[in-house]
Amino acid sequence: MLETARYEGRRRLRGAAILTAGVSAYSGFIVWYFSVLEGIDYEDVFEDLPPAMLEAFGIESLSTVEGFLGAQVFNFVWLLGLGLYFAYIGGGAVAGDVESERMDLLLAFPVSRARLLAEKFAALLVPMIAVNAVGGPIIYLFVLAIGESVSVANLFFAHLLSIPYLLVCAGIGFAFSVAVDRASIAERAAVGTVFVLYLVESVVGGADAYDWIQYLSPTQYYEPTPILIEGTYEIIDTAILLVAFAGLFILSQALFERRDI
Repeated sequence: MLETARYEGRRRLRGAAILTAGVSAYSGFIVWYFSVLEGIDYEDVFEDLPPAMLEAFGIESLSTVEGFLGAQVFNFVWLLGLGLYFAYIGGGAVAGDVESERMDLLLAFPVSRARLLAEKFAALLVPMIAVNAVGGPIIYLFVLAIGESVSVANLFFAHLLSIPYLLVCAGIGFAFSVAVDRASIAERAAVGTVFVLYLVESVVGGADAYDWIQYLSPTQYYEPTPILIEGTYEIIDTAILLVAFAGLFILSQALFERRDI
């Protein structure tokens, strides 16, 4: 049972380790940089920036380590960087096998298409869980190392609630992956879609005339800075992301069942 998931998961281990190491190194640099800038009035530095830019980068309270982490790590790395990364690897998950004709071999085994697709997506959870499970404690230790403190519960929920958001990004990539035969096309389309949705929520959504459009973006439903600073979050937002992911996965299953490999 789950042979495909185990095999694909092992193939993701190296990438997960590199991803986690890179994110951890960047987080360590940001925490150290916060200690170097101690005493600077951050609010004066950013007060002239447009509101849309402040919202895009989650800039709320840069004078605290929680606010600094929210703006410089979570809004930049988790929302944009990891969102694009999981859209990219999701885009190549199926289309890459179709392009290399490996999918023909996989479908020759006594396994349904639905199960095969579920197991291939399950392998994407390896880097997703690794970067959150390891990144969280490392960020906490970095903060302690500079003599600051951050709420363990707030940090935990900032990581935990990022998973539904990342699932949606990976789901977008997966939908493109089952719809086309070339991995490069699926990857570019997925990355482009997630990036456009990020811009829609952070820039276009700030205009009163187009305020409604921001609700189309998954970034609308995951705001790490308030979680880190105040520990506030909306369960309904997490539920919306999970429903969106379920819809994307069901769509992927339907497309994969009907296509000719």
